[in-house]
Amino acid sequence: MSRHIRKFVVLGIAIALLVPVTMAQKPPAPAPAPPPGTPPSRSATPAPPNSDPSQSREDLVMFLRGRVAIHDGTAVPNDLLVERVCNNRVRQEVYASLHGDFSMQLGSRTDSFPEASAEPASPYGVANRNSDMGISRRELTNCELRVSASGFQSRVISLMGLDSVGGSIDVGAVVVQRAGKVEGATLSATPYKAPKDARKAYDKGLQAEKNGKLDDAHKYFETAVELYPSSANAWFQFGTVLQKENQQDAARKAYTQATTIDTRFLPPYLSLASMAYQAEQWTEVLDLTGHILDLDPLNRVAVNNYILDLDPSNYADAYFYNAMANYKLNKIEDAEKSALKAEHQDLVTHFPQVHLLLAEIFARKGNYAIAIGQMQTYLALAPHAKNADRAREQLAKLEKLNGPVSNSEKTDQK
Repeated sequence: MSRHIRKFVVLGIAIALLVPVTMAQKPPAPAPAPPPGTPPSRSATPAPPNSDPSQSREDLVMFLRGRVAIHDGTAVPNDLLVERVCNNRVRQEVYASLHGDFSMQLGSRTDSFPEASAEPASPYGVANRNSDMGISRRELTNCELRVSASGFQSRVISLMGLDSVGGSIDVGAVVVQRAGKVEGATLSATPYKAPKDARKAYDKGLQAEKNGKLDDAHKYFETAVELYPSSANAWFQFGTVLQKENQQDAARKAYTQATTIDTRFLPPYLSLASMAYQAEQWTEVLDLTGHILDLDPLNRVAVNNYILDLDPSNYADAYFYNAMANYKLNKIEDAEKSALKAEHQDLVTHFPQVHLLLAEIFARKGNYAIAIGQMQTYLALAPHAKNADRAREQLAKLEKLNGPVSNSEKTDQK
């Protein structure tokens, strides 16, 4: 699994090659776990000399179970891999379900990596080769679970010392974090530190909101923040529901409360910036987006090409809001810098307006050819926008100011 979530690629190559490949490569669906009550079959093969015939079945572990959750409560990615690693070698792997659950049957002939692949010197590897009886607790002392997915930090859980019940070990909830995207977005795992009732209300709120049941989601998130008011995630989700219910003032208070709890948890800052943008409160937009961009590694490097970002958490909107605020406050150079980064991040074109803004910036600087290219891009992305006719008029004026330029020259200047 890659530990880096950004790849700098040329725009044409990224769209023509990487995106189709990414869409085509889907991990296999996880195999359904066998029912816990199903008795394992016994092998008729006599136990090898190195095995312990007196070993109690209570010492055998037949299943490893658990649940993977994302730190910010978002959906589990479909390529979330759970591996059992023993002595630094992968012995078995399964994919978590879309709900994050996983179950791994041990010592089975259906293992992804059968126990015959164990170290040749290990007596346990020989014993398990022809057995469906599980694996001894002693063998698992040198094993760990590794959870990984594209765009997330891998997480390792030691199996040493975990108790088994009925031949199964439940490792509980394994919380994984996004890797390096925006530092603050990976640091608030407070829902998983909350008391049981608060966590239950939070989970029910997420499900209700996902199903479009805003009244229920409102009730559950309100309960969650009452039971555990230190959860930045719960306040943020509560604010999201309140905003959908058009309770703007209450939503703003909920988002603000989330920022006071965890200043490095960025989603509420982005929501507040969006609200300030809509209200044309440009100084506030600049302050809020400035906090976000200070924590974004992309803001510390020069970006000259387009970025294919496979992480769904994309802060192109923060750069766009920041660019617009700078422009409105007559900070043209800062506006250009942020607008260009928004353009390079926004391959999914959530903000075609960024091209209109860049056209205005370059026109003010007298770079008419580049301004024309940006205006043409905007009209191609939003041909039926309310201001499309006005944009076409501005394009015609820019073309007159630029004078006669060949199509090939225009293309080269974009």
